Amino acid sequence: MSKLTKRDRDTEIYYNQSSDPMQIRTNDPKLIRKLTALAADFPVLCKLAEEDEICGSYFEVDKHRVSIHVTRPYSKERRQRQSQWAKENGLRGDSRKC
Repeated sequence: MSKLTKRDRDTEIYYNQSSDPMQIRTNDPKLIRKLTALAADFPVLCKLAEEDEICGSYFEVDKHRVSIHVTRPYSKERRQRQSQWAKENGLRGDSRKC
């Protein structure tokens, strides 16, 4: 597959509540690696259906293996509390403290 910019890497998920499996087409290398590993370990739940230089990889995945997690933004107070807790517990977000 040719090298794509992050902007050109897309993922399409085709999901229908009445049918299984769901289809995922992607050019995202990280997602391709994850789905390829899942297909290798659990071929009944995930399989590589097609691979194309232009369109990317097309997988068929058991629809119970994929979830979409949507979160609300944290409040300013919660971010401040978490930041304070991290500072007090030595979690600075850098690699200087190992």
